[in-house]
Amino acid sequence: MLRFLLTRLTLIVPTFLGVTLLTFAMIRLIPGDPILLIFGERNVEESVYNQMKADLGLDKPILVQYAYYLGDLAHGKFGTSIITRTPVLSEFLSLFPATVELSLTAITLAVLIGLPAGIIAAVRRNSVFDHTVMGASLTGYSMPIFWWGLLLILLFSVTLGWTPVSGRMAVKYFVEPVTGFVLLDAAMAGEWGAFRSALQHLILPAAALGTIPLAVIARMTRSSMLEVLNEDYIRTARAKGLPPWRVVGLHALRNALIPVITVIGLQVGALLSGAILTETIFSWPGIGKWLIESIRRRDYPVVQGGVLLAASIVMLVNLTVDVMYGLINPRIRKGR
Repeated sequence: MLRFLLTRLTLIVPTFLGVTLLTFAMIRLIPGDPILLIFGERNVEESVYNQMKADLGLDKPILVQYAYYLGDLAHGKFGTSIITRTPVLSEFLSLFPATVELSLTAITLAVLIGLPAGIIAAVRRNSVFDHTVMGASLTGYSMPIFWWGLLLILLFSVTLGWTPVSGRMAVKYFVEPVTGFVLLDAAMAGEWGAFRSALQHLILPAAALGTIPLAVIARMTRSSMLEVLNEDYIRTARAKGLPPWRVVGLHALRNALIPVITVIGLQVGALLSGAILTETIFSWPGIGKWLIESIRRRDYPVVQGGVLLAASIVMLVNLTVDVMYGLINPRIRKGR
């Protein structure tokens, strides 16, 4: 098991370096000068411009800038925002709970709906329900998040008026941040009006973000269940006269869940990438919206540090999933 873990950890190092190189290069390929964007339409003297460029380290050759960037990372420094002059790590940690709250709600909805839908679709193979679930899953997986989010806003917010259009909570409420999770903080403070407001603001973006994971989980559950239901031990259980719910729920589902759990863990990356569009559409104050605004302002340190921190979280989750899968299935960790 230790060898298996060390192998996975070794693979993280080139991935980490690749992320740093890509983010460092891609943000600089976008047209626009961060210093000129700071001053806007105002004229800036050349001496002031050169001094500011030197202070930010942008006057050095690109390879030297990258070397300094790697050196800062080696010392645990993710840089300082050009615009706010705040450490990137501090901004990330202050905004990350909002993204986690949105992502957890989205994956919870996806599991609670997708898992039963996939199980029933497998048990009732080729039925109307099966075709409906698979058709809806294909549609949900193919639907771009930005388009799906706008449709949800148009229907539930504009037409029906059931949910707010954007934001995280109504402006008339204020909850002292303790954990960073508004729902939890509001419940702990006994502010139930704020809790309801936060829940209303959360439902629509979570539904938009959870659509693709829901489709993936439903299809994977159905496929895994169909494979398990054809195994000999399932036929034996049925031949013994066990109730159908026991055969499906106890014998089949337990083995079918192994690949499904892996897929659920891997959806974390999809949730973080989807959160960028979702948070922008719904004005959700998380790291996705923060990164988009930083790209527009050419805030190099924020984009570099924010993407790297998000990628590190995805790599950590994937490593955890690999380890759990290795514990469940010994053949994986033995390389079979």
